[in-house]
Amino acid sequence: MRTYLVTGGAGFIGSNYIHYMFRKYGGEIRIINVDALTYAGNLENLKEIEKRDNYTFIRADITDKDAITKIFAENDIDRVVHFAAESHVDRSIKDPEVFVRTNVLGTAVMLNCAKAAWELPDGSFQEGRKFLHVSTDEVYGSLEEDGGFFYETTPYAPHSPYSASKASSDMLVRSYMDTYRFPANITNCSNNYGPYQFPEKFIPLVINNALQGKSLPVYGDGKNVRDWLYVEDHAKAIDMVQEQGRLFETYNIGGHNEKQNIEIINIILETLQEQLADDDPRKKLVSRDLITYVEDRKGHDRRYAIAPDKIRAEIGWEPETMFRDGIRRTIQWYFEHEDWMRNATSGDYQKYYAEMYK
Repeated sequence: MRTYLVTGGAGFIGSNYIHYMFRKYGGEIRIINVDALTYAGNLENLKEIEKRDNYTFIRADITDKDAITKIFAENDIDRVVHFAAESHVDRSIKDPEVFVRTNVLGTAVMLNCAKAAWELPDGSFQEGRKFLHVSTDEVYGSLEEDGGFFYETTPYAPHSPYSASKASSDMLVRSYMDTYRFPANITNCSNNYGPYQFPEKFIPLVINNALQGKSLPVYGDGKNVRDWLYVEDHAKAIDMVQEQGRLFETYNIGGHNEKQNIEIINIILETLQEQLADDDPRKKLVSRDLITYVEDRKGHDRRYAIAPDKIRAEIGWEPETMFRDGIRRTIQWYFEHEDWMRNATSGDYQKYYAEMYK
């Protein structure tokens, strides 16, 4: 039975990946989920699988070398899928040091512990071991509005403390692949959306606020463009890179769903109107009048767009979920999990929201 160590598995993308892997492989694999349970880590995301015999949750911080060393010592880890990261740009602008600690130091600890566990006396590594580092398109900086895409060869040009910390972690992984021939891959993905996404992020924030008749904050002129990827498509891509990707390679994972932020809001509002019953009082609250333009974010990148040509050609992956279909599925999931949303938006999140969007 192959054992996967998943860091940040209680977060949005990590929990979706764990669900996907159990749907695909069932009892053929074992997953150990390591998560520090910071504000965005939510064990409610994993209620459906928490009692599986082949699933284990360990609360630990990836910067804690002793804790991570112990996990490797007590378990025969075949694969590491490294999601754990601070990931919200606004938070990184407010407190950059947290991002450097988790994203850079945490990645260094994970690399060192995996290397120590897998390395043979001659400097080679045990067969079948692999480390997959999950990163972001934001490391590449910003594109012009009138064209062009991010490729694996695009020079790094991060513009926020968040993207700089992720670029640094990518470079660490690259250095281990080059220096030690450490068995790893890097994936850089576009913006994800779907079930279990923490409501400070753009799409669930818009859904939740619109249903409550609250303002929908839009940075600047609302015309910043992002390439959107449904999270289940991303989970599938990560699994395919683990199984078929060439060692030491980077693969860009993009959704081919470029949309302006204001366009996203309008699509969500239209979809909510379609899906809400006529007698649902929330239907009257959902309106474009809720859109509120706020001061633009510092260093706000204008456009991201990933070209997934390499992963399509080498591995055969391509996005399967068109954006409007993905939004319908996402909204339906939130309708069916209103308790999850209420729990996720209580306490510290409300304080953060008030501070960031006052």
